[in-house]
Amino acid sequence: MIELEGVPELVDPVMVAAFEGWNDAGDAASAAVAHLDREWKGEVFAALDAEDYYDFQVNRPTVWLDGGVRKITWPTTRLSVVRVGGDRPRDLVLVRGIEPSMRWRSFCNELLGFAHELGVELVVILGALLGDTPHTRPVPVSGVTSDADLARTMDLEETKYEGPTGIVGILQEACTHAGVPAVSLWAAVPHYVSQPPNPKATLALLNRLEDLIDLRIPLGDLAEDARAWQLGVDQLAAEDSEVAEYVQTLEEARDTAELPEASGEAIAREFERYLRRRDGGGPAAQPGGHATESGEPASYLRDTPAGRGRPKPQRPGPEPESDAGAGAETGAGDTGTEGAPGSPGSPGSPDATGSPGTQGSSGSPDSPDSSNGTED
Repeated sequence: MIELEGVPELVDPVMVAAFEGWNDAGDAASAAVAHLDREWKGEVFAALDAEDYYDFQVNRPTVWLDGGVRKITWPTTRLSVVRVGGDRPRDLVLVRGIEPSMRWRSFCNELLGFAHELGVELVVILGALLGDTPHTRPVPVSGVTSDADLARTMDLEETKYEGPTGIVGILQEACTHAGVPAVSLWAAVPHYVSQPPNPKATLALLNRLEDLIDLRIPLGDLAEDARAWQLGVDQLAAEDSEVAEYVQTLEEARDTAELPEASGEAIAREFERYLRRRDGGGPAAQPGGHATESGEPASYLRDTPAGRGRPKPQRPGPEPESDAGAGAETGAGDTGTEGAPGSPGSPGSPDATGSPGTQGSSGSPDSPDSSNGTED
């Protein structure tokens, strides 16, 4: 039995989870949860035992000095609570960690035990995949669930994916079997500029999360970081004619696919978001980190002032083909939000081939797919 001492009674709690590793292209998903934890000053109340779930030859502990005393930070998954006030208060339980190396069923059961004790009403799992999407367009974000009723009531896609999966898919199915409503949000990251950070994809996930749970999220410097990131990629792509030509091809394919979707509904969604934000932004961002057992934060992956927004585009090469699709698309750092399908041939889709052991690999099977359904 999990006993939570010192955790106050929560108001309409939602659990938001993200895991570094295979389902976290560009570190976009884990950075989104780190942002929530930082902006709302989350209070850690539990950490899973690293010995139970991690192979330390894969995720190695780190040694550091604290006033001349050597200490060890162990990789783990931490849970924190953020209290969101305002006219419509709602609390969040944030789960931030690394995809476990072993005992996934026990890992999910332990997280569900916390969800049950805290009275969590909805679990939202964030993920990011690599795809054939141009960095110059709004980031496609898909919302999927394996619950048919939830898909209808929340206007989500019901997944029909079959194939290898990551901890995001396993946790969503565990929630479904336990009777806990669960949703996965997936952001598509351009495969030719896949290295972290990707603030534009992080911002897109937070915008979609905001719409899903009807809660205004302070964005801090993310919008500025997303614009700087896009400008940096623009400059680097312009220096390589082959990359520039490839990006133009992706833009044309994307624009052609989106023409029927430039509807009043998409405009209305963006106008509603504008109305929510017109009174001003949230508090300034503070330094944050990713989950560690000791509670000492590692550096938050974001652009430094000297190198902000200048990731190096990767030269496009042969990519496995698939039928990738994305749901509503949220513009990160852009003024428009579009609900348009993703471009075909995404290398981050479930039926693509690739190494499943590589973080954010272009063969990530946990991605939206228009023919086989969408991974949870």
